[in-house]
Amino acid sequence: MTVIEKPIQLETYNLLRAALALFKKSPDELAEAELQQAQTQALNEFRIESRVLNTPEAAAVIITDQELQQAYQEIRDRYDDDAAFFSDMEKNRLNKAGLQAALHRQCKVNTVLELIASRAPDVSDVDIGIYYHLHPDQFNRPERREVSHIYISINPDYPENTYEAALTRAQELAEKLHKKPHKFADLALKHSECPTALQGGVLGTVPRGTLYPELDAVLFNLKPGEVSDVVKSEIGFHVLMCKSIQKAETLSLAKATPKIRQLMKERARRTCQRAWLAGLATPESEESTS
Repeated sequence: MTVIEKPIQLETYNLLRAALALFKKSPDELAEAELQQAQTQALNEFRIESRVLNTPEAAAVIITDQELQQAYQEIRDRYDDDAAFFSDMEKNRLNKAGLQAALHRQCKVNTVLELIASRAPDVSDVDIGIYYHLHPDQFNRPERREVSHIYISINPDYPENTYEAALTRAQELAEKLHKKPHKFADLALKHSECPTALQGGVLGTVPRGTLYPELDAVLFNLKPGEVSDVVKSEIGFHVLMCKSIQKAETLSLAKATPKIRQLMKERARRTCQRAWLAGLATPESEESTS
């Protein structure tokens, strides 16, 4: 009969991981119902890990001191200093030795699962072609436009942002930019009330339906390099610049192949892992952890 170690880490590291994954909180911050849910998930994870660690594959895996130290350091680096790190560990009933033991277990489980995933069959070109033709919507790219804007808000509590004053300011900027569009970034930095002002007003490259409808309608009628007149949205006034246009296109099979191959490869790896895990025998002593 295989004997499973008493799940002391379940009360600490496994529970902490479950609480953070489910609720982004530490266990002591959870409500009773949340705590029960986290405990259930932690127990399930511990049982799966125990099955993995009782396999012949796990027996052949050795976690080096360097791997363990790297895993430990990755967690330590999330904190500003040692004091904050050890304080948080103490709050969660962990110490350095306990954390290292839990990380060693986790590293070993991850290594075994990676080994199992490597057994997944290669993705053939035929499989990729079938996927491409069965999922055409994934490879149709709509027209996209690179856009910058200057935003002037309407706020009657401030003289410079009353409706009339804000409109006048926006119109003056639009007139200047119609004559000197190359000044857009400079004027955005000086006058725009949007956080994007720090990046010269750059909003990015967007498809239809991303911006306010009023802005959308204007943007998708501009030519590359063209500056709009003042546009009013529900939040204020805008001046837009269409910097470039990416035309709508359908990705060819050749261009789509790397993306499809990666997608299908990851899917095959997960399927291989799930099938292997489902076939593991439940250790007889697992019931003792209930």
